[in-house]
Amino acid sequence: MTVELFSPITFRNLECQNRVVVAPMCQYSATDGVANDWHLMHLGHLSLGGAGLLITEATSVSADGRITPGCLALHNDEQEAALKHVVDFCHDVGAAHFAVQLAHAGRKASSALPWDGGKSLTADAGGWQTIAPSAVPFAEGWHVPVAMDRVDMDRVRDDFVAATKRCARIGVDMIELHAAHGYLLSEFLSPIANHRDDDYGGSLENRMRFPLEVFTAVRQAWPDDKPLGVRISATDWDVPGWTIEESVVLSRALKELGCDFIDCSTGGNSPNRPPVASGEQGYQVPFSRQIRAEADIPTIAVGKILDAAYAESIIADGSADMVALARGMLQDPRWAWHAAAELGAEAPYPPQYARSKP
Repeated sequence: MTVELFSPITFRNLECQNRVVVAPMCQYSATDGVANDWHLMHLGHLSLGGAGLLITEATSVSADGRITPGCLALHNDEQEAALKHVVDFCHDVGAAHFAVQLAHAGRKASSALPWDGGKSLTADAGGWQTIAPSAVPFAEGWHVPVAMDRVDMDRVRDDFVAATKRCARIGVDMIELHAAHGYLLSEFLSPIANHRDDDYGGSLENRMRFPLEVFTAVRQAWPDDKPLGVRISATDWDVPGWTIEESVVLSRALKELGCDFIDCSTGGNSPNRPPVASGEQGYQVPFSRQIRAEADIPTIAVGKILDAAYAESIIADGSADMVALARGMLQDPRWAWHAAAELGAEAPYPPQYARSKP
């Protein structure tokens, strides 16, 4: 009997050996956006653990788009060379395809490292001026961003394009645009963060306009045979806010523009916690199922997924096309090996570790 989780899947000319994804996980360990030995170790050992796809942490397209001073970036030659070293290493040692998540943090940029409190940085602490759709701070005590004008929007769009071209040069297999978690593209979508009264605010069509402009520019710059997807927050978990119904409309529009998949997360535009037991396995899977069914586009399900049998059921019942793990991979970097053994399937092993196969 076929184990769906370990069946291949193809996006454009890229075939992943299985449906297991290492989800993006911020490491806050770069210096001036430059990848280092931590990233080589972190991504390298995850790349050889049997997953079909590995996605980097949010990688900023500009210095002011970093979430924290420790976040990866891809806007200069030093950053490009360092990330190429990581990409080449992961391709050499692992079977996972390598994807980069391109991002801009918007009003949630200029934050302290999580283990230093994660709050808005002051200028004295190394903070910088942030930008956003509107001059609305994320939460009480946070800095007030500058509302973006057309010049700012063109610059950010062009920064995404420039980073895309760098990804192509260093051999990245896939790009995921980060339009989730209350970062810049997500902020344009959400009425919580977007209070504009021009062509980029108000109606759903207007709020989608800038993210779609960025996607279109990136798709044109990215090789046609390489996949491009988008991570979204399917709901803000707040009213008024971005909704699952709007996510379906956005996903249909993205598909029309050449989007290959939607990575379905939630939340981030509001500091309020989700009104659900977010510790429960699969709490975001229903959003993936609805988007996949109603927008007719492949989806990735993510969110506290830990059990192999449950992950298999997500694929088998049509709730998603791939399953992504973050914390589960940190706890068990060989999760895919163990899941394959439990389900009676095969996962790729490097020859150096083949003797450990059950």
